[in-house]
Parts: sequence; C-alpha cells; structure tokens
Amino acid sequence: MNIDKHSSDQVIDDANIVETEGMSRTEYNIAINFLEQIPFNKVLGLRPTKLSQDYCEFKMQMKDDLIGNFLQGILHGGAISTALDVTGGAMAMIAAWQRLKEHKVPTSERPKTLSKLGTIDMRVDFLQPGKGKEFTISSTLLRIGNKVAVTRMELKNENGELISVGTGTYLCG
Repeated sequence: MNIDKHSSDQVIDDANIVETEGMSRTEYNIAINFLEQIPFNKVLGLRPTKLSQDYCEFKMQMKDDLIGNFLQGILHGGAISTALDVTGGAMAMIAAWQRLKEHKVPTSERPKTLSKLGTIDMRVDFLQPGKGKEFTISSTLLRIGNKVAVTRMELKNENGELISVGTGTYLCG
C-alpha cells in the first residue's frame, strides 16, 4: 500500500483520496492496518473515503460475489450487515483510540487495549432491496465509554437511496 500525506485533512492511499479530519498519518495507518487484517473486508472490497473522530465512510462496488438474489441482482443481506458492522467497528476503534489519547495512555499501549475490540450487539433494518452499482456505508458515534461504544450506520446506493440502517455496540476497552 502506498500512502502519502496530501494535506492536513487528506491521505492518498493507492490513488484513492481519504479525508482524515483530526487524524495523524500514524493514526490513519493504524486504522487501515486494522481493517486490512480482516480477509473478508477484502472480499467485500470496502475502501475508506472519510475517517474522523465522529464519522467514518466507506465505499463498496457491487460485484457478482456479493449478489444475494441472482434473479434481481441485489446485494446480499450478509454483505450489507458485514459492511455496516465493519464501518461501525472502524468508528468505534477510532473513537476508542481518541479516548485513550485524551486519557494520555501511551501510544505503545493503545493497540493492546484495542485488540479487544469486537461487536457485542448489532441491529440491522433492511429498508429496501440492495439495488445499485456502488454503495456508501457511513457511521457516526452515538456514545463512547470506558468499555463500550455505540454507533449508528447507514448504507446507501449511488443515487442516495437508503438501503439499510444499523446500530452497533462494540467492546472497545
């Protein structure tokens, strides 16, 4: 992966520009490394477009491997749920990292704490069939505490049509 710092709010990552408001290059690299360690994320083709302390956004292209209903060519519900979970988990991880930073936990100790990150609970509401060529998955932070983070996620197609929403609860400390 080729990563260059473009400006104070952007990182160029393999020719994709990722908005990184409030994140250092090191923090960005840690977030991307975390996401790349999960093989299924590569299968989905998730790529970050915005990462900040209170908002995460990923894009995902429709491809044959992600079709759930081959007659209609719609996105599989499992792919939708996983994309929401990854985006919510990324938001929880970034928020937990920032919280540890605010509490002056040494940088070398933060990855050990974040290694416990995992989904405790997630609710997904499928609002309409997953029709589209490109999907945008976003997450906002609802709450972060010492042990748990709660996020709200949305998945929309390239026309901005809301396909599904979710709420995720993550162990993060």
